[in-house]
Amino acid sequence: MAMEQGSPLGGLSNLGKIPELRRRLLFTLGMLIVYRIGAHVPTPGIDPQALAAFFSQQQGTLLGMFNMFSGGALSRLTVFALGIMPYISSSIIIQLMTTVVPKLETLKKEGESGRRKITQYTRYGTVVLSIFQGFGIAYGLESMQAGTLPVVIEPGWAFRIMTVITLTSGTAFIMWVGEQITARGIGNGISLIIFAGIVANLPVALVKTLQLARTGDLQPLFVLLLLMMSVGVTAFIIFMERAQRRITVQYAKRQVSSRTMVGGESTHLPLKVNSAGVIPPIFASSIILFPVTIANFAPWDWMKELAVYFSPGHIIYMVMYAAAIIFFCFFYTAIVFNPDETAENLRKYGGFIPGIRPGRKTSEYLDKILTRLTFVGAFYVAGVCLLPEILIANYNVPFYFGGTSLLIVVGVTMDTAAQIQSFLLSRQYEGLLRKAKIRGRNG
Repeated sequence: MAMEQGSPLGGLSNLGKIPELRRRLLFTLGMLIVYRIGAHVPTPGIDPQALAAFFSQQQGTLLGMFNMFSGGALSRLTVFALGIMPYISSSIIIQLMTTVVPKLETLKKEGESGRRKITQYTRYGTVVLSIFQGFGIAYGLESMQAGTLPVVIEPGWAFRIMTVITLTSGTAFIMWVGEQITARGIGNGISLIIFAGIVANLPVALVKTLQLARTGDLQPLFVLLLLMMSVGVTAFIIFMERAQRRITVQYAKRQVSSRTMVGGESTHLPLKVNSAGVIPPIFASSIILFPVTIANFAPWDWMKELAVYFSPGHIIYMVMYAAAIIFFCFFYTAIVFNPDETAENLRKYGGFIPGIRPGRKTSEYLDKILTRLTFVGAFYVAGVCLLPEILIANYNVPFYFGGTSLLIVVGVTMDTAAQIQSFLLSRQYEGLLRKAKIRGRNG
């Protein structure tokens, strides 16, 4: 296992010296500001005070997780209340279907044209999921009350249709904003939108922590230890996210003409420790919290009592959550990386792993290495995601530190910094090529 050489933050002092990069950064910032403004535009027909009181009771449910990813937009039921989650769900569904539907699998192998077609299907799926989720939210809100105050001022089909149109349009607009950031800005637009929603809650959590320390509810030494632990856990996540096993690949020499030989070079195949990313904890929490959320709306007391055992903070929930994360790490890694396909591509282009026979032996070797890496990565992801549950349950930490949100924040930050670094390097090489051409003409 090795670390990728070169810091993605290197050379960022030159950000303001390249006009195109400066324009891209300003465009990205402007789009994120638009997103945050829309996250405060309320949907008509809702009593905001009753809605806030209701969501204060939904911490630790599926609604609470969706609210975190939307940056608090769901608890305010703004036009961006659904956030980007329908797009993520649609992307995951399409990605899973590419392994079982022959037509989608063929499109996946067709290159850029196939990718555009899959992206189009993902957009359609996003709209369909948004309509269903928007109707479910509108229908559910009509029966919700905070004490004696109803959340919906005037229930009925007019409210349901208006809410579905509003929320679906909001998600479609967020999807468009994300694609614009990816095309005209810097970084992955969808990831940056999730990043912005999570980071928007950090100042509130910090202020709340400082207030508890000032009133004596939290000891100053404990707050200091918490901050030191935050830095340590963040550094550990950065290390694990960049950690990889590099497998040496040698390419045989091939003669393409009477005078030309190609190949013979040596490179490496990088296998990340955490190949599945943040998908496993999202899957795991959604599957476990969905029955809990349904049980909270059920009229039977026994279901609500049973839901307590599967709520965050309880030992049964933690065990099931960790087991589900480990399972989905192996499951999703098997989907995104196919050892048979990789071994076949290596053989097709004359590549081989020294000491390993091409074909089936190479596939078995890659599968063995990937299984070991995934084992380490699965326990790493499970440990990071259980950290906030342990802190909240045992030490009454007032904010949700760690878990999926921290993995997303660190991953998106590293990815964006790496893309900026790549942009700077590409412009540097272009400058060197232009200078070489000028020298050649002068010579």
